Amino acid sequence: MTAIAPAQLLTQLNWRYATKQFDPARTINAATWAALEEALILTPSSYGLQPYKFVIVTDPAVKALLKPASWNQSQLTDASHTVAFVIHKAMGREHIARFIARTSEVRGTHADKLAPYQAMIEKDLVNGPRSAIIAEWATRQAYIALGNFMTSCALIGVDACPLEGIDPPKWDAILGLTDHAVVVACSAGYRAVGDKYATLPKIRLPASELIVRR
Repeated sequence: MTAIAPAQLLTQLNWRYATKQFDPARTINAATWAALEEALILTPSSYGLQPYKFVIVTDPAVKALLKPASWNQSQLTDASHTVAFVIHKAMGREHIARFIARTSEVRGTHADKLAPYQAMIEKDLVNGPRSAIIAEWATRQAYIALGNFMTSCALIGVDACPLEGIDPPKWDAILGLTDHAVVVACSAGYRAVGDKYATLPKIRLPASELIVRR
């Protein structure tokens, strides 16, 4: 493995910003987008359950429908791709059983040996107190994926803008979702030359107010 230098990491994180104006003439090429999709899949999640899906929007007609449900933000129509981060509305035994079966398949571990782990997950998410807030739990997992996606974009020179100013129920209807629900979105592409926000200094509190050492 070849790791990037710390200075490179900070350079890219300082380069990125919540892009307000995308260049509609520039699209993300297939190889770059494939890497970003794989980055989404590789996102860590609690228990490894991945209680979400990613709806990739590139169709101009769908973008146009989503824009009014998103405070008419131009990022939706101008960016190359937009990812809708959607959660499973429920977390039942079937989803957990699928995860256990996948674990057995990938790692070659007999399902019987995974039974205690499966029972532990069910006790927590299906039968335990967390079952009452399972959508909130899944939403937190989706936001981990959002952060991973934006950092991955920055590292390979793709601009991104997270979108919380959206009407999730309207997005659900437009995207035809029934068993899933949109919680946040993120547009990705390349910044327009005239986007004034690209050169503005970042506003961050000093490290002394954010970092606590013990």
